[in-house]
Amino acid sequence: MSKTAHYLYIGLFITIVFVVTIFLVYKGMSYYQTGLEERFYHADHQMLKPSGALGHGYGIVGTLMMIIGVSTYMMRKRMRLMAKWGLLKHWLEFHIFLCTLGPILVLFHTAFKFGGIVSISFWSMVAVFASGVIGRFIYIQIPRSIEGRELSLSEVKGMKTDLGTVLSQNYNIDNEAIARITTTLEGRSEVTASTALVRYFKKLLFDRGNIRTVKSVLKKAGVNKFDRKKILKMVKNEISLNRRIDRLTTMQNLFKYWHVAHLPFAIIMFVIMIIHVGVTLTFGYRWIF
Repeated sequence: MSKTAHYLYIGLFITIVFVVTIFLVYKGMSYYQTGLEERFYHADHQMLKPSGALGHGYGIVGTLMMIIGVSTYMMRKRMRLMAKWGLLKHWLEFHIFLCTLGPILVLFHTAFKFGGIVSISFWSMVAVFASGVIGRFIYIQIPRSIEGRELSLSEVKGMKTDLGTVLSQNYNIDNEAIARITTTLEGRSEVTASTALVRYFKKLLFDRGNIRTVKSVLKKAGVNKFDRKKILKMVKNEISLNRRIDRLTTMQNLFKYWHVAHLPFAIIMFVIMIIHVGVTLTFGYRWIF
């Protein structure tokens, strides 16, 4: 999949989520704003109540989306048969799409009324969704190959370029300017702080300082605007790799612990969901079938 096709792929998912959410809000705003005791008399009650034609449909479609999203991604990740069926990161994006839109539909299926054992499933779903957002953040911090395979520390270090050699061979820059650029990056690479959050923001400020310093050095060295842009791009890539190397082990450990939190909530959600569906069918709710 080309970069343009990938952007369209992601854009389509985002558009569908936004359009469906706007439709759901527009369709049921009046009903959902009505008090629980008064909803029975609302004109849309028979359609939007959890057992109504639309409300019930929201729940069925949303549930199927979550089941498909989880099962297809797990199969693609673990089954050798599917190893060559597209890139793993594209399957992850499809998983995120279905497991974002699915909970939204389930939320509207409940008509914002939570109670009994189903509420445990709902809040488990919320926990799964929230932890999924956190997991996605951690996931993108870990360097990966184009196929989505997690890179080792040695592989990430191998991606770094010898910036000094490149500047010396490809650009008309004197050795003093090159030394200042490389020394500046190396000198500001280590940032210490008592907490990870403080360390992150300090490192961010230092990195921006690095870039400003490099810009100043390149201007003084008389490098033309076109070459400055290319060199700054290399410098930013070097800084990005340094960041990833610095936090690689931390993020890998966090990702392992994240699975411990994410999986149990997902299991609870699906177990109670199955019980809910079983009870619903037992009491004769068949939707449009």
